[in-house]
Amino acid sequence: MLEPLRQGLPPLDPASVSNAASCALPARYEAVREARRFTRRTLEGWDTGDRFDDVCLVVSELVTNALRHALPADAPRDQDLNGPVRLHLMRWTERLVCAVRDPSHDSPVARETDDCSAESGRGLFLVESFSDSWGWHPLAGALDGKVVWALFRLKP
Repeated sequence: MLEPLRQGLPPLDPASVSNAASCALPARYEAVREARRFTRRTLEGWDTGDRFDDVCLVVSELVTNALRHALPADAPRDQDLNGPVRLHLMRWTERLVCAVRDPSHDSPVARETDDCSAESGRGLFLVESFSDSWGWHPLAGALDGKVVWALFRLKP
């Protein structure tokens, strides 16, 4: 189990955001494809340059983890539940943050695996490898659950 990680995320003033976009994602695995499409369309307009593919890969992993591990096992997967998972993209001049909000209070769990051919268990390793930093924190108040985020440094 990972402790909530806020370190590595520099102070980000919401008032100084250059661009921001978000979308609700339904409780079905097709939502990963929808998240990638949303991210590609959004980032094309933001001119993220050489980080484009890295961001799309990390978004896929974060959304997959939220759908696989953060939703109740009995949650219906064949209908829209008003988007129990939400993707947020925020861009500052030299930074981009991808954040995925889900309804679970459980911390992300990084799995140790030596099997390079395994089809699962490497999501957080990929997030760590392709982003400049990542972390998570629980939500409080009217918002329930947690946010898992990844930060990318952009060339000015």
